Amino acid sequence: AAARRKNVAVMLKDIEKNQKREKPTLRRRLEQAGFFKTTPRTYWTISAVLGVTAAFFALVSGQKPLVIALAAFAFGFGFPRWTLSFLAARRRKKFTTYFATAIDVIVRSVRSGLPVNEAMRIVARESQEPVKSEFHKLVEGLKVGVTLEQGLTRMRDSMPTSEVGFFAIVMTIQGKSGGNLSEALGNLSSVLRDRKRLEGKIKAMSSEAKASAGIIGSLPIAVMGLVYVTTPAYIAILFTEKTGNLLLAGCGFWMGLGCLVMRKMINFKH
Repeated sequence: AAARRKNVAVMLKDIEKNQKREKPTLRRRLEQAGFFKTTPRTYWTISAVLGVTAAFFALVSGQKPLVIALAAFAFGFGFPRWTLSFLAARRRKKFTTYFATAIDVIVRSVRSGLPVNEAMRIVARESQEPVKSEFHKLVEGLKVGVTLEQGLTRMRDSMPTSEVGFFAIVMTIQGKSGGNLSEALGNLSSVLRDRKRLEGKIKAMSSEAKASAGIIGSLPIAVMGLVYVTTPAYIAILFTEKTGNLLLAGCGFWMGLGCLVMRKMINFKH
């Protein structure tokens, strides 16, 4: 038993080293967002079109060169990257929602006598997206000679979540050292469901703080909008005078810093 525990500890260290990856490439980020057929060239083409379009509208509206440059940068570089990150985060969240159910399917299939590969084929056919597509890629890789460890590494690159990392560790350890796979995956499914339950509990407990932070953050903007509607001449000095512009810039900086601090205070790691 001691030798077995030592071997498992060594394998865990090896797996952690293998799972440490460099910053994902653009192609990998596109895959994480679900754009499997989109090439980096297409992405940069769309970004360039958005940037040129934004610069054109800013130029037509008579904006200053600095505003035109900022608009081109925001829509040509910032907005596409933000959209890609948003879609990737949404896809990871959806994957995590259905992943525990997929593991339960594998557990029941293994307990009924089916091999692991056939159980994963069932998941690839019957599960919800994006679990279906990720397991489909894993199964197709196994068909052409890719080892299970390599396939799980590719899955983790495409879906970099803790849940996939746990699944890869369990499958790798079971493949190298043996053991009861159904029991190990059953325990993993229980852990994933407990994590999901804890996440919901944290979200419910922090909802009041998030609502308060939203009200506090939007209050200055709302007050400034009301003053601008009721007495525009009173607040116009902030936009027409250089000192007013500096005050607006300072207020924006401190408001942004305050929002970041509140966000850190109400976001809990679990």
